[in-house]
Amino acid sequence: MLKVTISTIGKCKELWLSDALGEYERRLKSRVQIEWRLAKDDSQLCSWLQSESHLIGLDPKGELVTSEELCKKLGMKRTTKLHFVIGGAVGLPSPLKEKFTWLWSLSPLTFTHQMTRLILLEQLYRCWEIERGSQYHK
Repeated sequence: MLKVTISTIGKCKELWLSDALGEYERRLKSRVQIEWRLAKDDSQLCSWLQSESHLIGLDPKGELVTSEELCKKLGMKRTTKLHFVIGGAVGLPSPLKEKFTWLWSLSPLTFTHQMTRLILLEQLYRCWEIERGSQYHK
């Protein structure tokens, strides 16, 4: 089973967003174990990630890819562990910038860090469905 860790700042405050995140976690649970690490601030996030490696940072300045390219890049069927990092309101903390194996941009648009969580989970689910050959991804 693939283990996905998502490190970010703050709790999910919106009930509708918690429900949506729960829906994608439910869809993924037979294939992916998701661990949320919710830091209270940039300092705590940096502290937690100090000894981590192979981090994927979500950043508007990162690489834009299609869903198909994302699937190939992540190789979810061949990988056992992925660790994504979502920054807070001002983005990823500067001290972490050199720690990332890959910087990925979801879009040139700016999203809240809470919405980024949902988009990330949906894209992970989409990757599984692409690899499975389902009709979810058209």
